[in-house]
Amino acid sequence: MLKGLLNLFLQSNCPLCQRSTYDDLCQYCARQLQSCHHKDPSCLWQDPIPIFGWGVYGGTLKRAIAVMKYENQPQMARPLGQLLGEAWLLNSPERDRQLLVVPIPLHASKQKQRGYNQAALIAQSFCQTTGLKLKPNGLERVRETKAQFGLSASERENNLVEAFAVGPELRHPRLNAPVLLMDDIYTTGATASSAIQTLRQCGIAVLGLAAVATAVKDNYTQKSWASHP
Repeated sequence: MLKGLLNLFLQSNCPLCQRSTYDDLCQYCARQLQSCHHKDPSCLWQDPIPIFGWGVYGGTLKRAIAVMKYENQPQMARPLGQLLGEAWLLNSPERDRQLLVVPIPLHASKQKQRGYNQAALIAQSFCQTTGLKLKPNGLERVRETKAQFGLSASERENNLVEAFAVGPELRHPRLNAPVLLMDDIYTTGATASSAIQTLRQCGIAVLGLAAVATAVKDNYTQKSWASHP
């Protein structure tokens, strides 16, 4: 009886389907989420912006990210960050290298409205899994921008001009490891390009970006930004 009461107490509802579960997700949703996994997460690890993506943005993965961001379910970041971290340990071409993990920040007003930065929570879980060092305030979003959804490629780039600044954790210390940026979704690369340009202008080496989901499958040609410093 005591064991039964304890099991009942430990149960929670799956954030994706509301079934009772002892884990972060119920078994059904966990299987559906795995079906979104990239066969080769490092297929986009190439210049000008090396991208490491756990899965394809669609299906249950798209739902999981939406629930995390817009339905006040920050706990979704833990399994997503863990999946990304496990994939990094198994598949990353840089998995043996010491890195500083820096999440893409939200503007202060947006973070206050949401209550958390999902990229920072994913990065925290990722670092717990990989053992890499987290710098949650390595970047700051100093200009409030429009939502990127629905904007053209040129509008996305203009929307992010001077949107970022180097944060307090990377301003003064001499860094002996490159930065790995982290975000929930990688789409056109406008956000990553702006963040990388900000860091590199201050002499900070950036290895690439890791994302839970990418809006591309493979053979994706990213727009060159070789003219950037």
